[in-house]
Amino acid sequence: MVSKKSKSDLRIKKHSRLRNRLSGTTERPRLAVFRSNNHMYAQIIDDTVGNTVVSASTLEKSVREELSKTNDVDAAAYVGTLVAKRALEKGIDKVVFDRGGFIYQGKIAALAEAAREAGLQF
Repeated sequence: MVSKKSKSDLRIKKHSRLRNRLSGTTERPRLAVFRSNNHMYAQIIDDTVGNTVVSASTLEKSVREELSKTNDVDAAAYVGTLVAKRALEKGIDKVVFDRGGFIYQGKIAALAEAAREAGLQF
């Protein structure tokens, strides 16, 4: 009998393969993205010391007041611009993009494009 893997198990496997190739440094930290059914999360992480330098998500009160929905492409784009603005304030302009095992389309692509337009380079 063959056991079928769930979508989340497959995503975790993809993410571990991605993480073998890329990691964030002090000069070029990692922009990690996570998408749940209801929210979007983005963090800029320095993997050399294991610190989260900047983060943004749709759970924040200011974001929820600004947006009517937290699980659509517009919300993802808003989180992308927010994390990029916060990173630029901290002096970070170049990052490595970690899509978290998700396919680069829809909300993930919208977040990445919005972060690029706001000034991050990756």
